[in-house]
Amino acid sequence: MTAGGAPALDHLPARAPTRAVAVFCHGGTVASVEPPRERALSLLRMRAIEQFVRAAGGDLGLDTYVVRYRVAGWNGVAADAYADVRWALSEVRARHGSEVPVALVGHSMGGRAALRAGGDASVRTVCALAPWTPPGEPVDHLRDRTAFVLHGRGDRWVPAALSADYAVRAERAGARIARFTIAGGHSMVRRAPVWHAFVRDVVLAGTGLAPWRADLREALERRELAAPL
Repeated sequence: MTAGGAPALDHLPARAPTRAVAVFCHGGTVASVEPPRERALSLLRMRAIEQFVRAAGGDLGLDTYVVRYRVAGWNGVAADAYADVRWALSEVRARHGSEVPVALVGHSMGGRAALRAGGDASVRTVCALAPWTPPGEPVDHLRDRTAFVLHGRGDRWVPAALSADYAVRAERAGARIARFTIAGGHSMVRRAPVWHAFVRDVVLAGTGLAPWRADLREALERRELAAPL
């Protein structure tokens, strides 16, 4: 792993006995060994989504965590964000036990890290938001795993075609995956309530705290890879 400080987890505990955990992974950049900025937009947006989900799930027993990366970049084969998410999952197991279901939520670089960590035994579902999934990103580990993708059709930072190709390859590898598209770009600001509700509903249903929303369930059953929201 790239040299730097230790990763960390920011925690919002459930308001009831813990029944599930959601781990949120914010975006970053292609290459940087500098620590993420405290006021980075990617971190602020992920905090807003975390707080929205926790408001809905806290009384149901949902704990939430935001991963604090050591460095802001993916950094090629070092895959630093992925390494930090793997650490976060081991830390969650140490705190809550191996039987507590986990949802991984990631945006952009964090979406890539969440999808790559989706084969972990604790993870019940992955929710990837505008994920940066370059050609050749591994998919075989998602066989028999559940993942949802939401991507802005006008995304100029991470083109939606990347997650479209990834979803096709993951489905062929045996993943239970559904992909939705939405008007807007990479920052998830346009139609923000729709992004927030999507994450909330995937997390709560994916960890067994709520029933599936009809369109999510139907898209997953059909392996729908281009449903609009």
